Amino acid sequence: MRIVRLAFALFLLANAYETRQWIFVPLSLFFLLQAVFNWGCGMQGNCAVNLKKERHE
Repeated sequence: MRIVRLAFALFLLANAYETRQWIFVPLSLFFLLQAVFNWGCGMQGNCAVNLKKERHE
């Protein structure tokens, strides 16, 4: 997912520069920061997968 965010951020940044639509620069920086610092699932670890198996007998 980090690679997807990085690719999207670079695409938005390049597109913003090419078309001179500077409104997309903050959005691309947001996705770039998410990719670099691995943010995006909230502060409580909502993206974590519970690998512990429970037995119901």
